[in-house]
Amino acid sequence: MAQKILIICGEASGELHAASLTAALKKINPQLKISGVGSESLRLAGADIIYDIKGLSVIGLFDVLRKLPKFFELKKFLLYTIQQEKFDAVIFVDFSGFNLRLAKELNNSVKAIYYVSPQVWASRQGRIKTIKRYIRKMVVIFKFEEEFYKKFGVDADFVGHPLLDIVKPSMQKQELLDNLKFSEDKTTIALLPGSRKQEIKNILPIMLKSARLINDKTAAQFVIAKAPSVEWEVYNRIIGKCSMEVKIVEGKTYDCLNIADFALVCSGTATLETAIMQKPFCVIYKMGFLNYLLYRPQVKLPYIGMVNIVAGKKIIPEFVQFNASPKKIAQETLQILRDKNRLQKIAADLNLVKSSLGSPGAASRAAQLITDLLKPALR
Repeated sequence: MAQKILIICGEASGELHAASLTAALKKINPQLKISGVGSESLRLAGADIIYDIKGLSVIGLFDVLRKLPKFFELKKFLLYTIQQEKFDAVIFVDFSGFNLRLAKELNNSVKAIYYVSPQVWASRQGRIKTIKRYIRKMVVIFKFEEEFYKKFGVDADFVGHPLLDIVKPSMQKQELLDNLKFSEDKTTIALLPGSRKQEIKNILPIMLKSARLINDKTAAQFVIAKAPSVEWEVYNRIIGKCSMEVKIVEGKTYDCLNIADFALVCSGTATLETAIMQKPFCVIYKMGFLNYLLYRPQVKLPYIGMVNIVAGKKIIPEFVQFNASPKKIAQETLQILRDKNRLQKIAADLNLVKSSLGSPGAASRAAQLITDLLKPALR
């Protein structure tokens, strides 16, 4: 009988990795039946989608509270489905608030594997107890995570970062410049305001105001990397209030970074994507005031940008919450662009970050680990 796996993610960044893992698992074992909580990219990778994740992504406590009925409905559905289908394993991908609660409810009734770890090393370390009790294997994407978990007696293996296989432009630099009617003589700045609607509403206006101030001081051109999961209307409403020309490109973040001399980047996965592309940038993040008051005391690290966390020092400027001032962002951007020594130092630091992420092939190594873990079920 073919083995059956359920893979659960809750937002676009996690699904990106879930899709790569699904494809790698199917390559090792084409007969493997994979069901998924995801959307189109997970389906295209070979999973049978049993629940669409559209609308599951949340930012902050109040967003969670608004969507509680949806989460309860999903948990009830999954508990029933897991019981009925008798999966050989459940693979959780990121989405820790929901996934760890579900793992606890499953109570070791099925092999539970976690890929793309909850950031317990940054906040809420109490969740380590839940992981140690209910997760059979942590498959982690940062070397420091493996060391962190082993310190607490959790079975963890580092496989490298899956972005190393994913972050690649899909077209030649000149092709996109021509499509956008951009000049090679002007400074090109990419704006990456996030992949969630609320992030974009909070952060894109700050980026556009910063862009206008930058444009006042130097000949620049700006391109927004649009997330396919967010409606055009969200972007158009914000850009409609902008007094300068800015282009938007959908679903081609790496091509936008490829033509960029600099980037303004929302904190999150995009900071590592930009680091892998070896582009200098600033990290920007702002959330609702009450969410920030609740969230900030939980964070034990001095940085918010993943690239700085991996580096263990601030190599990229961060502008968070009250410090996310367009004037400050514009000043810092212009100072970096005008300082060749600083640009060289940032390039060297980003190269070290990239090399610390391991080697390409993370999804394949993760798939092999999971396949090996399932082998006893074949006996």
